[in-house]
Amino acid sequence: MTTVDPAKDLLFARPGFLVRRLHQIHVAMFFEECQSQNVTPVQYAILTALSVIPDLDQTSLAQEVGLDRTTTADVVKRLEERGLVVRRPNPSDKRLRHVRLTAEGETVVASLRGDMARAQERLLAPLRPAERTMLMDLMRILVEANNQYSRTVMRTI
Repeated sequence: MTTVDPAKDLLFARPGFLVRRLHQIHVAMFFEECQSQNVTPVQYAILTALSVIPDLDQTSLAQEVGLDRTTTADVVKRLEERGLVVRRPNPSDKRLRHVRLTAEGETVVASLRGDMARAQERLLAPLRPAERTMLMDLMRILVEANNQYSRTVMRTI
């Protein structure tokens, strides 16, 4: 016999609720898998972006990962204090600061790749391969179609 849960029925009919709840679950899994490096998901996003696009200025980095400039500057400052990134002024425009991974930052990114893959695998484990692909495709569509509504618009190609 199944029980009726009217609150759950209402909440689970709301995409925003499900997205928020899924994010909470993913963050918990991320921390379980990535605890060895004491890095947050936001920090890992910044480190990942810098691992493939070095020397981004902080504004471009913010757009790349979908964060506001102030948050990005704060996170980059903390990463710099840990020795994972360095910031350098742009020689032609001293207001711009370019960010690059240090050797230690590159090591951290490399060491977390497997941990992050395990967190993602755990999150998607209940889905069949075709469902995983479909979910990822649908999430990309929603993010790209609604990007302009975010406080922090991501750079699109």
